[in-house]
Formats: sequence, structure tokens, C-alpha cells
Amino acid sequence: MHGQRRPVYLIVDGHPSHRAKLVKEYVDSLEGRLKLFYLPPYSPELNPDELIWNAVKNNAVGRAKLEGPKDLHRAVLGRLRILPKRPDRVRSLFRAPETCCAAA
Repeated sequence: MHGQRRPVYLIVDGHPSHRAKLVKEYVDSLEGRLKLFYLPPYSPELNPDELIWNAVKNNAVGRAKLEGPKDLHRAVLGRLRILPKRPDRVRSLFRAPETCCAAA
């Protein structure tokens, strides 16, 4: 939140950590500068994060020769490091028909 001049809108799933009392207190302390929007229960198709993990699984992990946990870690991190360098790819996840509501 440091340096944010406008409110931040964050879409989260129903994980217990997102609904914890500590999170609610923190969000309340920001006096409207952070707004959380909760996805309906079990709605991975609406969550752009799930599309990112799907891309990681299909394009990195699923195509890599993995011989152990270190190889898996390297494959996942390698794919995740590419995403910030490809804003067009990230934007495309929000243009999918299922997730277009998150881009509004």
C-alpha cells in the first residue's frame, strides 16, 4: 500500500487466510484504500491467478524433465519470473471471457 494514491481493489478467493480477523482489521485500518472482493466458493474459472498457475503447469512443469524437487522448483520459478516481463500475457488473462469481470 506504500505510495498508493488511489484505492487498491483486490480479488481474493475464499481461503480462510483471506477471511481472517487480522486481515479484516488491516483492511479496516486502511480506511477504504484497500477493498477486497471475494470470489464465489470454488470458482477457479473466474480467478486470473488460476489461469496463471494453469499456464505454469502446462507450459513449464508439464513440458520439463523433472528428476526431483529442485527441478520442479526451478521450472515453476523460471516460468513465474517470465510473467512480469510479459505484461501483454498477464493482461490477456483478464480478457478471457471468464475473468473479464476482474478487469472492470
